[in-house]
Amino acid sequence: MPTFAYVARDAAGRIHRGRAEADNERNLQKRLRESGYFVTEIRRESVAKPGQRKGFLTTFQKVKLHHLALFCRQFATMINAGVSLVRCLAVLEQQTPSARMRQIIRELQTDVEAGEMLSKSMAKHPRVFDNLFIGLVRAGEVGGVLDETMERLSQFLEKIVEMRRKIKSAMTYPIIVFIVALLIVNGLVIFILPKFMEIFKEFKVDMPAMTQFLMDVSNFMRSKQGVITLVVAPIVAYILFRAFIRTKWGKRIWDWMKLKFPVFGKLNHNLAIARFARTLSTLLTSGVPILQAMETTAGAVNNDIVADAIMESRASIREGERIGDPLEKSKLFPPMVVQMIAIGEETGTLDNMLGKVADYYESEVDAQLQSLASAIEPMMIVFLGFIVGFIVIAMFLPLISIISQLSQ
Repeated sequence: MPTFAYVARDAAGRIHRGRAEADNERNLQKRLRESGYFVTEIRRESVAKPGQRKGFLTTFQKVKLHHLALFCRQFATMINAGVSLVRCLAVLEQQTPSARMRQIIRELQTDVEAGEMLSKSMAKHPRVFDNLFIGLVRAGEVGGVLDETMERLSQFLEKIVEMRRKIKSAMTYPIIVFIVALLIVNGLVIFILPKFMEIFKEFKVDMPAMTQFLMDVSNFMRSKQGVITLVVAPIVAYILFRAFIRTKWGKRIWDWMKLKFPVFGKLNHNLAIARFARTLSTLLTSGVPILQAMETTAGAVNNDIVADAIMESRASIREGERIGDPLEKSKLFPPMVVQMIAIGEETGTLDNMLGKVADYYESEVDAQLQSLASAIEPMMIVFLGFIVGFIVIAMFLPLISIISQLSQ
């Protein structure tokens, strides 16, 4: 069915722009007229041919999180200003910088014009709008506070974007240093060291153990087996690892390991608690029922071990018990978190308490990232110094023997 772009006026004289699917222009004009609109312009949109590059690539593009946060922020502002839902979507389609997001907004607009709920239309795009997003939008529609819900969603997404930015910022420098160090060491072993080895062979020097080991490493790295081991093996290992963690038990094992790793385990643990508290606080503040909010939060923490503890807490709530007891028994939630949740339950301010817990743990994660970045840099410098020092000593030991022979 073709898509048409239209411009129409309502009874108050306000201009509405949008897109809709129809058999032809006449049917669309009739449908709009029955809805109380006076049509001033209708034009048929050009359809991309099958296999056309732009349409093909757009379908598989991923919507970035900051584009989604911007969408929520602008949506909340316009809804709060009294702009109609259809017109909001029309304006957002023009303003978003993401081609994939424009395509999705256009489909949302078509569905809403046909009388469908916004949350139901969003549910057709699970790769962009997750259960948390759809649940909040549905709660906002039912409660008549869609603008407030979208505002909270934008704040929630902006905090996630900020946290990811901090993680990337903290890890970028160490990763660059590691890659450069790896390239330098490989260059020394593959290109520089063999030239020295030729000199050593000409003088028939007895190779020390360090030098012989370095020669064996250099020969292996320049061989076909070495190339396969250094290039193909890591790629195969990565593919197998990704396939492993896609399985149910594989992901569970990996999630458990992420909480137990030295240094990084504590960081992942705090991230999971911060995500739990922020998600549940946002859902409860938006009026989502506690049982539904707990289920959505369990899926949002992205860790099966923590999610199991949350679902056990949900089961206790259904039986009329407190939230905190199962969380405390799981040993995954610190006493402070359990006590804050208990106080929130007693005082009826659970959403506010969870917000404070999220603020605290987000600041803890930020401090851990900074200290981790500060600790990794000197460790990598020491490691690089050890490797380069080993290579230099291994190369100079035979040179000392050569100099001794020449001086005799």
